[in-house]
Amino acid sequence: MADKQISLPAKLINGGIAGLIGVTCVFPIDLAKTRLQNQQNGSRLYTSMSDCLIKTIRSEGYFGMYRGAAVNLTLVTPEKAIKLAANDFFRHHLSKDGKLTLFKEMLAGCGAGTCQVIVTTPMEMLKIQLQDAGRLGCVAGSTAAVAVNPVDVIKTRLQSLNRGSTEDTYSGVTDCIRKIMRNEGPSAFLKGAYCRALVIAPLFGIAQVVYFLGVGEFILSFLPKKDN
Repeated sequence: MADKQISLPAKLINGGIAGLIGVTCVFPIDLAKTRLQNQQNGSRLYTSMSDCLIKTIRSEGYFGMYRGAAVNLTLVTPEKAIKLAANDFFRHHLSKDGKLTLFKEMLAGCGAGTCQVIVTTPMEMLKIQLQDAGRLGCVAGSTAAVAVNPVDVIKTRLQSLNRGSTEDTYSGVTDCIRKIMRNEGPSAFLKGAYCRALVIAPLFGIAQVVYFLGVGEFILSFLPKKDN
């Protein structure tokens, strides 16, 4: 299966389906991650992921766990399309005789990821605002996932526009790191790490299953083929 060439339309379908299933399955955990990461010492409402989800259901109902999910569900397919198309573009221009070294594969992945981030950052900001709105209202994958959690905490803090009266505001990355270290300590950079690990691992697994089963190719097989 690893050597099988998959067409771009099939990749887009696979990526879109995997994204839709993944978002539906893990979004409540992602919401808990965002709310836990945005908590500061003066405004602690949740003690754990389960406590956050229970309080969210009590105060906002079952669908409160999917606050902001519409943004992800709407844009997940275009996001995958951009990433896959960019990856193919970079791989094509970096390859020599159809072969890529490991370093060039990493460069292609970085280029595709950069294109994806540029397009999806506004979506992420909107999602975080919607996810965190419930927290403010109540007050008035994996080793890799844990390893990058400090960066994710900083991103979440910077992208969250709404702040409580006792919460810190940040002017940039350096200011955010300094204030978190001073006011909350190093452990604050691991807030939501457990949730993040629970989010990343299933998303990767779902994507692998969809690609392995060849869902995109199966759907495309029903379309009429053009005569050469």
